[in-house]
Amino acid sequence: MPRSDDGEEAAPERLLRSTRVVTPDGERPAAVHVRGGVIAAVLPHDAPAPPGALLTDLGDHALLPGLVDTHVHVNDPGRAEWEGFATATAAAAAGGVTTLIDMPLNSIPPTTSTAHLEVKRAAARGRVHVDTGFWGGAVPGNTADLRPLHDAGVFGFKCFLLHSGVDEFPPLGPAALAEAMAEIARFDGLLIVHAEDPVLIGNAPQRSGPKYADFLASRPAAAEDTAIAGLIALAGQTGARVHVLHLSSASAVPLIADARARGVRLTAETCPHFLTLTAEEVPDGATEFKCCPPIREAANQDALWRALAGGVIDCVVSDHSPSTIELKARDTGDFAAAWGGISSLQLGLPAVWTQARRRGHTLSDVAAWMSAGPARLAGLAAKGAIEPGRDADLAVFAPEETFTVDPAGLHHRNPVTAYAGRTLHGVVKAAYVRGAPVVRDGRLTARTREKPAGRLIGRPTGGSSR
Repeated sequence: MPRSDDGEEAAPERLLRSTRVVTPDGERPAAVHVRGGVIAAVLPHDAPAPPGALLTDLGDHALLPGLVDTHVHVNDPGRAEWEGFATATAAAAAGGVTTLIDMPLNSIPPTTSTAHLEVKRAAARGRVHVDTGFWGGAVPGNTADLRPLHDAGVFGFKCFLLHSGVDEFPPLGPAALAEAMAEIARFDGLLIVHAEDPVLIGNAPQRSGPKYADFLASRPAAAEDTAIAGLIALAGQTGARVHVLHLSSASAVPLIADARARGVRLTAETCPHFLTLTAEEVPDGATEFKCCPPIREAANQDALWRALAGGVIDCVVSDHSPSTIELKARDTGDFAAAWGGISSLQLGLPAVWTQARRRGHTLSDVAAWMSAGPARLAGLAAKGAIEPGRDADLAVFAPEETFTVDPAGLHHRNPVTAYAGRTLHGVVKAAYVRGAPVVRDGRLTARTREKPAGRLIGRPTGGSSR
């Protein structure tokens, strides 16, 4: 079998035929020719297989571009009991995610220097089932580390404006934020921000206990809106590229739209849980629903969908933020004590599709939000679409099939998720990473269990695949 330039075996040449191939031009019957791990051509549905190519007829199963998830907390090394590279990337592949970018915190050490980045890469090397890259972190005192991290291939820099939940990744105060943003603007990097205002959070009522309404009141939408307004002002002054993470507050949407109209270089994402779950349905004590910012009311959710459809929100990514079951405080149901994070890496595609189809959206819309949009954010020109020249990262999806979520059946390390017991539309039947099958019928293939197919990737303009 031929070998790729980095010494790995190249996937065999193949032709994937489907009546529902989702391309940048829309959904249509087609046959996708894969050669050397790359999409060689998108052919008519009845095109014959090239000599020697493997033919797979998918029937009416949809063929989507593999999802790109730019917001994943793998937590490895240091907190691998929460999640690890092997389990996270297996869950990703089973959910149709073929590329992910790991967040710089919750691992020990956090990715705040090039030395720490190498520790992270060493922990991941040889263990990833999908292509995996890394964000750097901007914390007080590491401004001098930002350019070296950028040159080493991180995709950008995450910061918090309030306590991150872990002491080793402290937030940036106003002066440190301005310093970091100015430095990142000098080399045209990307700053991605957990945007909640610490003063408004600090002044909100903070009550312990099992009532979800109390937790929701502790993270008001105004805290997001105020923080985003401040980011807009600073981005306008510095010319920096700034991305708003996990947008929960729909009342911030007009601020974002207005800033863009004025030329501010601002993008925003939201997450499956904000688009599919509502505050009204969260049971008291159900701490698996806790995340920060929080799941808000149904009317807010409707407005997020309008912003997504209107292009103000650029992409949908998981913010997979797992923990051990014990840290979720399920024994007491105390929202104040529980770790904040939704485990959803394997479930994002069916969760979003379940709501999208009900609201009249198409698989092409979902692919734009969950594949093309995140790929564009990260500058991954080889990912995010089914078209010639792109990596053959593909997901086979049965959009009309349903399943009920059983946490014990997920690849995530800890069997806890806010989607437990929900019936979702859409089943991922298979996933390919650069033409190599990594998942069939929800399970890792024997080949990828033996030798994971994913690569460590770096920012294309400054880092090489590793």
